[in-house]
Amino acid sequence: MCRVMSVSRSGFYEWLSRPESKRSREDLVLKADIRIIHQKSRQLYGERRIKDDLADLDKVVSRKRINRLMKEENLVCKTTRKFKATTNSRHDKPVADNILNREFRQSQPDKAYVGDITYIPTREGWLYLSVFIDLCWR
Repeated sequence: MCRVMSVSRSGFYEWLSRPESKRSREDLVLKADIRIIHQKSRQLYGERRIKDDLADLDKVVSRKRINRLMKEENLVCKTTRKFKATTNSRHDKPVADNILNREFRQSQPDKAYVGDITYIPTREGWLYLSVFIDLCWR
């Protein structure tokens, strides 16, 4: 293996017995701190906010180093989407008549139903949840 990697045997065995460097020891401590901050933020903080939190702990670290350590630990921040209105209330299309007139108590079944639909964003795409309720049995 030493021949393939172009490394001398004596250099390899010296490397095996060499103590861990100061920087790698610091990286282990920083990784633990970054992991804690990342978990406390519910995985929302990226390198900039983590840098600010580390500065509050009197630890000055560059964003590139934090980025490298986060990659080594497989820590990724969640991104939130901007709210986008999907309903256009300013239109000239016909609107259904209000037949119920806010009388949501019905004495007979199958007289009035109400429904609603919502959209749920997931990693695989949008899920659509719809509900229809008979006002008599609700």
